[in-house]
Amino acid sequence: MPSVSKKLYSGHTLRQIRSDFGLSQVEFAKKIGLSTAYVNQIENNNRPVTASVLLTINRIFGVDLSAFEQNDLDRVVQDLQEIFADTQFLTASVGRQEVHELVTRAPGVTKAIMDLYGALRTYHDREANEDDLVQLGGSPESGPGPRKSAYEEVRDYFHYMDNYVDSIDRAAEKLSLEIGLSKAPSKFTALTTWLQERFGISVTEFPDYRGTLIRQDDFARTIALYSAIPQSTKSFLLGSVVAELCVRDLISEEVTKARFKTKSAESIARLALRNYFAGALILAYDDFLKTAAETRHDIQLLSNRLDASIETVCHRLSTLQRPGAKGLPFYFVKIDRAGNVVKRHSATRFQFARFGGSCPRWNVHQAFEQNSNKFTSQVAQMPDGVRYLCVATSITKHQPDYRSGERRYALGIGCEVQYADAVVYADGLAVDEISSPEPIGVNCRICPRDNCDQRAFPAVDKEPFIDSGQRGIVPYRVKAAD
Repeated sequence: MPSVSKKLYSGHTLRQIRSDFGLSQVEFAKKIGLSTAYVNQIENNNRPVTASVLLTINRIFGVDLSAFEQNDLDRVVQDLQEIFADTQFLTASVGRQEVHELVTRAPGVTKAIMDLYGALRTYHDREANEDDLVQLGGSPESGPGPRKSAYEEVRDYFHYMDNYVDSIDRAAEKLSLEIGLSKAPSKFTALTTWLQERFGISVTEFPDYRGTLIRQDDFARTIALYSAIPQSTKSFLLGSVVAELCVRDLISEEVTKARFKTKSAESIARLALRNYFAGALILAYDDFLKTAAETRHDIQLLSNRLDASIETVCHRLSTLQRPGAKGLPFYFVKIDRAGNVVKRHSATRFQFARFGGSCPRWNVHQAFEQNSNKFTSQVAQMPDGVRYLCVATSITKHQPDYRSGERRYALGIGCEVQYADAVVYADGLAVDEISSPEPIGVNCRICPRDNCDQRAFPAVDKEPFIDSGQRGIVPYRVKAAD
C-alpha cells in the first residue's frame, strides 16, 4: 500500500477508477460510503486520499493500491514541463504548480496538448528533413499535415503503463508453465518440440544470411532460423511466433483498447506486444521475479542461468510491475552509437528526453568506451533531487559478414538509490556516503544547470551572451529569461 505518512493527493487516479467502472460521482460515493461532496473534493485534490478510503476502494473494486502512487503523475508533469520549455511557448511562463494543476484536474486536456505537440514536432522534423533533401538535390514529398509519429505513439503507450501489460504477461506465464520452459535444459529445444507436437510445425536452420533471421512458411508448416545467431535469440524469435499462434486475439484486444490513431501504430504495437509476450514466455513472471531477487539483479548471472540475452534480461527487469507482486522499479534504455534512443521504458520517476538528445554525463553514453558486456555503475542525481543507481553496458549484435558492419548498442538500467542494497551493481559504491552524485539532466534544452561543462547549448529558456572579459570551458554565459 502506498505510504500515507505524507498526504496523498491522487484525484486523477480516483477519477480514472470511477470512469473505468462507468460510475457517476454520486454512484461512486454511495459505493464507498462517502458523501458526493467529499469525493468531489478528493478528485479535485482539495482533500488527500486517506488510508481508510484506499482500503475501501481496494475491497470493493479490487484495485491495486499501488495505482495511487505518484510516479505516473510526476512523469506527465515532467513531460509537460519539457514541452512548455520550448521556445514556441516562451511568451507565456508556465510554472510547475500550474502544470501540476492541469495534469490532475484536466487529464484529457493534458493528453491533447501532448499529442498536439508531438504532432507539431514531427511536422517540423519532416520539414527540416525536406530542406536537407532539397540541399542534397532531391525533391520533397508532399504528405499529410502535422501528426504524431506512429513509433512515438507506441513508445508512449508502453511508457505510461509502466511497460507492463497484465493480460499478455499472464498468458505468457501460463503457457510457459505448460511447456515447462523454466525447468527445460534448453528453452530452444523445448519450444521446437512443443511447436511440432502442438501445431505440427517443424523448425529448421539455414546457414546463409540473406537479410532475414527467420523465415516462416505457413503452407509447408516450417520455420527456418539463421543458424549463426545465439540460441537465446532463436528462442526469442520462436516466442514471437508462438504469440501470433496463441494470443493473437488477446493482442488485438489490447491494441483496440489503446485507440491508436493510425494503422501504422497498430501494426507496430502488435509487433511490440508479440515481442513482449516472447520475453514473458522465456522469462515467466513469478520465477523470474524470485530469481532476480535471489541473484540481487545480477544481469550477467541471470542471462547465463536463464538462457536469455543481456538485452532480454534488462528489458524484463523493467516490466516487473504486476499488481500485488511488483519487483524493483527499473528504467531501461537502449541507445545506438549516434545517440538515438531505440527503446525507453520506465517504472521509475526517471525522465527520458522525449525531444532532443540525452545528458552526456549519464553513464549509458560511456558504455561505448568499454568492452561489450562490461558493466559500469554510477550514482546520479536528476534536477528534481532524486538519486539513481545507474548501470550501463554495451552489446554487439551478430555480424554475418565483413560488409555488414558492426551493430553496437548501449544499454542502461537503473533504479532509485533507496533500492540499491538489492542490486549487486551497488556493491563498492558506498551509495549512502556519496555526498556529490553525478549531476545529470533530461537533456540540455531544459536542464537548469547553467554551469555544466558538458553543455552542448544553452537551455531554451535562457538567453546566451558572450563575456569578452572571461571565458570558461563553455564559451557563453546565460541569463534567465524575463
